[in-house]
Amino acid sequence: MKILKYLFFLLLIVIIAGSIYIATKDGNYQIEETKVITAPVEMVFQEVNELKNWENWEPWSTATNDMIIEYGAKTSGDSASYSWKSESAGNGEIKTISAKPFSEIEQELIFKTPFGESTSQTYWEFNEIKNGTEVTWGIKGHQSFMEKLAFIFQEQSITEMMRPKFQEGLNNMESVILNKMDKYTISVDGVIQHGGGYYMYTTTASKISQVDEKMASMFTEVSTYMDENEIEKNGNPFVLYNEWNETSGTAIFSAGIFTPSEVITPATSEILTGLMPNQKVLKTTLKGDYKNLKEAWDTAYNYIETNDLEIAENANNFEVHLTSPEDVANPAKWITHLYIPIK
Repeated sequence: MKILKYLFFLLLIVIIAGSIYIATKDGNYQIEETKVITAPVEMVFQEVNELKNWENWEPWSTATNDMIIEYGAKTSGDSASYSWKSESAGNGEIKTISAKPFSEIEQELIFKTPFGESTSQTYWEFNEIKNGTEVTWGIKGHQSFMEKLAFIFQEQSITEMMRPKFQEGLNNMESVILNKMDKYTISVDGVIQHGGGYYMYTTTASKISQVDEKMASMFTEVSTYMDENEIEKNGNPFVLYNEWNETSGTAIFSAGIFTPSEVITPATSEILTGLMPNQKVLKTTLKGDYKNLKEAWDTAYNYIETNDLEIAENANNFEVHLTSPEDVANPAKWITHLYIPIK
C-alpha cells in the first residue's frame, strides 16, 4: 500500500509540475510570410479581398478531399465570411473585420477543435513597389492551456506547421494572378469607316521598347492641358504612329485625345491641334496586356495580305485605348482598338 501511495504522490507531483510548466509556457504567437508578386497592388488586394478566390490558392483544401465550403452573405470587403467543414482538416470560419483598399486586410480566424474554439487574428499587408506588390500574410494569437498541452505531443510547433502553409499559399496565389494577367484575345473586326476629327496631341521620339511607358505620361499631359483650359474631350485617348522603324528600334508617335472642334493653341504650347481625316480603316481589337500589341498588329497585317487589301499611302496607323492601367488593374481586361488606313 505504501508503494502505491508513493507512486500516487509521485504521479501527482509530475502532473502538477507539468501543469505549471504548460501554464507558464508563453502561448503568444505571430507568424508571417512576405512575397513580391509582379502585379499591380490593386489586383493583389482584390485577389485576397474576394474570399471566393481563396479556393484557387489557399493550401489547406488541396490537402483534403472532403472539405465543404459555405460562403456568407458577403464574400468581399468588411463582414465578408466563409466557413468550412472537414473530417480530416477540421472545421472553421474566417471573417473579414476590416478591408482598407489597397493597403491592408484584418480578419478573424476560428478553428473548431476537440479542445474548443481557437480564435486568431489574420492580417494582410500590401505595399506597392517599383516592379509589383510586396504582400505579407500573417497570423497572431494566444494559445489556451489545452492548446499548449496538445502541441506538446505534436512533432511540430505552431510556427513550424503554419509557415510552410503560408509560403505555399503565397506561391499559389502568385501563379493564379500571373495566369489571370497573361490571358488575351485578338480579333480582326473588319473594314469600317472611321470618322476622324480634331484632336489635341503631343509628339515624341523614343525607343520602341519605351513607347508603352512614355505614352502614359503623354496622355496625362494632354488631358491635364485640356482640363486646365476647359477643352471638351470627345472619346478615348489614342496613339498615332508617325514613324516606326524596326531596324533601328525607334519610333516617332503622338499621344492624343479627340475634341469636337478645332482649338487654336499658343505658338509656345507643346500641346497642339491636329485633324484626322474621315477614312476607311481595318479595325482589330486586342483585349489584354500591351505586351501583346505586336502580335495584334502582325495579325492585322496578315489579314490585309490574306484578303488582298491595300494600305493607304501617306496615312498613319493609330490605336485607341478604351481602358488604361489607372482604371483597370488587370491587364487581361485592357481593351485596345488598332486601326490601319486602307484604300
